[in-house]
Amino acid sequence: MISTKLTLTKKHSGSFSGDLLVFCVQQNKKGKITASQVQESKELDNAIALGDFKAEVNDSLMVYSKKSSRTTRSAKRILYIGLGNTSKNTPTELRELCRNIGGTIAKLAKNIKAGSLYLNLPGINRMSGKDVAECLVEGVLLGDYSFLKYKKEDREKPSYKGIRRINVYSSKTIKGLQNSLGLAQATANAASVARDMANEPGNGWTPASFENYALKLAQKHKMTCTVLGKSQMKRLKMGGILGVNQGSSEAPKMVILEYRAKLKNAQTILVVGKGLTFDSGGVSLKPSAGMEDMKYDMCGGAAALSTMAVVGEEKPDVNVVAIVPATDNMSGSSALKPGDIITHYSGVTSEIVNTDAEGRLILADALAYGIEKFKPTCVVDLATLTGAVIFGLGHHRTGLLGNNQPLVERVLAAGDRCGEPLWQLPLDKEYSKQIDSDVADIKNTGGRPAGTITAAAYLQKFVGETPWTHLDIAGTAWDFTKKSYIPKGPSGTGVRTLVELIRNWKKLS
Repeated sequence: MISTKLTLTKKHSGSFSGDLLVFCVQQNKKGKITASQVQESKELDNAIALGDFKAEVNDSLMVYSKKSSRTTRSAKRILYIGLGNTSKNTPTELRELCRNIGGTIAKLAKNIKAGSLYLNLPGINRMSGKDVAECLVEGVLLGDYSFLKYKKEDREKPSYKGIRRINVYSSKTIKGLQNSLGLAQATANAASVARDMANEPGNGWTPASFENYALKLAQKHKMTCTVLGKSQMKRLKMGGILGVNQGSSEAPKMVILEYRAKLKNAQTILVVGKGLTFDSGGVSLKPSAGMEDMKYDMCGGAAALSTMAVVGEEKPDVNVVAIVPATDNMSGSSALKPGDIITHYSGVTSEIVNTDAEGRLILADALAYGIEKFKPTCVVDLATLTGAVIFGLGHHRTGLLGNNQPLVERVLAAGDRCGEPLWQLPLDKEYSKQIDSDVADIKNTGGRPAGTITAAAYLQKFVGETPWTHLDIAGTAWDFTKKSYIPKGPSGTGVRTLVELIRNWKKLS
């Protein structure tokens, strides 16, 4: 991931001599272009006259600039990009519009291998300048993402390394604008780190990788990192994660990263992310077609730890603890078998019906342990838990379930605000009956009907009365809704929702 230098500039665009100068152009309420938005341009005038540029959403016109008596611009290229008619958009739609426009700018910059941008912030009615800046820049940075670690460099055709420098200009003085740019960069960087983790192969990102990343964050931001190894898990009787790990040659890890706020009596948010670094299905082996995507089964853990990078940087007035139970799920000679019975950290026994329903097993231990040890105000867990959520919601929304409606509403609002929409599913008592077992306290799957809900019902057994929400990101962690700022493959979903929730935290009663 390239580190982009982001600068708020007071210098007029005429002094910019870099690769790409960008103007965003809006339509008025009648769908016509407001000519006064940008400086005079013969090329733009001609394109408008011919009907080739109408400033509809994502309309673009690239002009190759040259100094003349008519213009003082020094930029190599000028990009005009359409915002459409924003008069009827909701606040959520306006924020998402800006992110998508930012992503389109990044894609067009990639086409011409632009290393430097000058971005003129547009004024959008009913949207603060700070929000415009944050969302537009966030979209550019997220859209600029690439993962090239394992690609051999072609010296004759070197790969595009991304945007190295962005100058952001506003014609109006906007209080807090610099801070908004910082928020955008922190969030986009964290989401990109989560994407990097997910893009790593199963032999490149292991449970030990989660441990190493957490230790580095702890050292950098003066947080506390604790890692439970296999022997400690045995003493603590964490039968869930130990059971899933039985068939593996990789040792399991329970990675715990704690941030403590300076504020006295600060509330505590516990974030638990599933860190399944590769999921073969175990003895209940998955079909071979598409199994390579199971390296993505750790996206919940990636989101949890990447969020902690922002927490450590911004130091909010709320305690945040992240726990990542990490292992892979393999079918070695000692692997867990259908029909086996395990005992979780909480003492709850579970009949294993399907070894491919493993995520809930490792999360259960982490939830029970984390709640007992840290006594959090609330818990949010993220996991690529069920294929059933894809059948229900496709790749467009994350499934959300919980036991506390005020917390659920906060998480839903955070997802809407940051462009990671969620959908609440029911969690009535009837669904818990599907995981009743004849030989143990519960069983690890309730069958195909309501698979996402019964998986959440399993987790609910381990949270007690603590306010809790569960995010099933199996449909959105990769192959997320096609957006200009979301790459093919892992999306980094969950990071921006968590950051939004933590940044705007208010006491939960």
